Amino acid sequence: MLSAAISLLASCGSDGEALKGIGSDENASLTGTNSSVPALPEPRGTLERGPYPRTKETTVYPQRTALFGDLHVHTENSFDAYTFASLATPADAYRYARGEAIAHPVGYDIQLDRPLDFYAVTDHGMLMGVAKAAADTSTEVSRLAISERMHDMNRSDNMGTLSLLERGLAFGLFVPEMTRMLQDGEVDPELVLEITRSTWKQNVQATDDAYDPGTLTTFAAYEYTTSTDARGNLHRNVIFRDTERLPAVPYSRLHSQNPEGLWAWMDGLREQGVESLAIPHNSNGSNGEMFKQIDWSGQAMDEAYSEQRLRNEPLAEITQIKGTSETHPMLSDTDEWAGFELMEYRVATKLASEPKGSYLRDALRMGLEMEAAGNGNPYRLGFIGSTDTHVGGGALKEEKYFSKAGVQDGLPERRGSIPMNWLYGVLASWVSDDLVKDVDGRRYMASSVFEYWGASGLAAVWAESNTREAVYAALRRKETFATSGPRIQVRFFAGNHYPDNLINDPELLSTAYAEGVPMGGSLVGEPEERPSFLVWAIADAEAAPLDRMQVIKGWMEKGVSHEKVFDVACSGGGEVDPVTHRCPDNGAWVSSDDCSIPAEIGASELKAQWQDPESESNQDAFYYVRVLQNPTCRWSTWDALRAGVAPRSDLPRTLQERAWSSPIWYQSPNEAVSHLDNQGTVSHE
Repeated sequence: MLSAAISLLASCGSDGEALKGIGSDENASLTGTNSSVPALPEPRGTLERGPYPRTKETTVYPQRTALFGDLHVHTENSFDAYTFASLATPADAYRYARGEAIAHPVGYDIQLDRPLDFYAVTDHGMLMGVAKAAADTSTEVSRLAISERMHDMNRSDNMGTLSLLERGLAFGLFVPEMTRMLQDGEVDPELVLEITRSTWKQNVQATDDAYDPGTLTTFAAYEYTTSTDARGNLHRNVIFRDTERLPAVPYSRLHSQNPEGLWAWMDGLREQGVESLAIPHNSNGSNGEMFKQIDWSGQAMDEAYSEQRLRNEPLAEITQIKGTSETHPMLSDTDEWAGFELMEYRVATKLASEPKGSYLRDALRMGLEMEAAGNGNPYRLGFIGSTDTHVGGGALKEEKYFSKAGVQDGLPERRGSIPMNWLYGVLASWVSDDLVKDVDGRRYMASSVFEYWGASGLAAVWAESNTREAVYAALRRKETFATSGPRIQVRFFAGNHYPDNLINDPELLSTAYAEGVPMGGSLVGEPEERPSFLVWAIADAEAAPLDRMQVIKGWMEKGVSHEKVFDVACSGGGEVDPVTHRCPDNGAWVSSDDCSIPAEIGASELKAQWQDPESESNQDAFYYVRVLQNPTCRWSTWDALRAGVAPRSDLPRTLQERAWSSPIWYQSPNEAVSHLDNQGTVSHE
């Protein structure tokens, strides 16, 4: 084995260039291609399927029920997932959502402890199915020279650590070279389009086959995967309301690098009765490019731009495996919890990502500033979480973490949480010092930034029933929330005339809906009145108790936006300090020996009726809820304890899992009169 390893490493070159694909995923570098030149013609045609029949009646919840799901899932039909040994099909992914076990590429089974309520396979639209076809030596595309490294890549004897070298090289070459050849006319576009059409049709069929109203709602979906030339991440997942009529081919970066082209395509489909929404993700790795005040061409955004963007993108993914995008300590220096599970690099690189313009709280503030300047607000965004798994199913629990990228990170050693095998450590350091990292006298694999990824997250909605119609409607109206993995339930309402004892009202939810707005809505203020907020969280019974509940506020004052964090409910009978607006420490702890926690400390439920002590009726603002669990062990600590080694000292040993509601926007009465609809809310979509 040693001689084979040395031979393979030597063939890769001493500068480690062959390994640049290790640790990469969907953001493959397109260096050497002309990003302004479309590689494929504008997609046309539709996939006509007809109405999907209901199989049974479903339970209806007049006051809506919390449903949990994942809207960011990759299978073998994504080029990166296949290259890193994922053999999970879309059907396998939906089986995982139902709670069944499926195989992980490394050789063990993965399984949820509880089924999910809704799910979407979101394979990359770019080259959908093409990597798998290139590996199959019976196909026409496999006969291209660039496909040779892909041949039989996922054979059973090629799943070990040394295969990462071959896979990294293949991945680093295949996508950019295929793109260049399409641009230069060296490959017939129809060769790629036929594979994509067929694969997309199979994905949609699997989605319909798995749809079980009342039990599992599935959506036809895909990922639009683009980035700036400087590797700033601009990825979006496109979710279709139903499958009755769909595009024949997904719109991808091969059609345009510019997301504005995606929105125009979605608008065109909407005119044909094909409804969809896009959900940007990993803004944390966008290098400040996801949320700006200028458009793709560098011009200032105007109201028409804002309306089109918000019409097509009402939501954003606030948390997932590749980090949390709520905020950053450099942007929120008075928020003690701003540093949660940060991944501070441009996606699939070790290049630092600029925080400004990369995080959602900053985007919400930017939107207020743009609106005040008369340019509309493209950033009235609701929140969801999802996983971005590339093995068909996501790792949602710290103690059962398996990361996301197949053979790259499916074992603790490969994701940098336990020391490397001595032999591989020596060989890797011989190739490049960048492939190893010494911590506390031990050597860890450092081919990517896997150690900064997290066991996250979940999308959640408040819906009347578990059907496509009801779940999609909740997504569209932004009555959504996100969690970092636990199934914490969060309610959030605002009203101008809620009774003082609302939280004790037996008709609490009826009153909250009838006399106010839920998360995702907008409330018009009244002169000399302060709105009242209903804030309510219920812990996941199978996770840690709750620590506290917070409201995060952003507001405009003299043309400048500001932010502040208010604790509004404390566990253990604690009271919020009226000066610091903080709860006392509830005394929760985590054992460093076995990760045990005290079950008796913390709350199973927190509920409060809150008024902003600093509100001004003439100030536009947003408010959203953040719920914190008691501390628990991080996945990297669990990996180390199971391996019998000390956890890395440069990684957090514990974390506080959390949930985030979508915001409620407060519109001062003098600003909002012309926008009132008949429910007293403000409509901008």
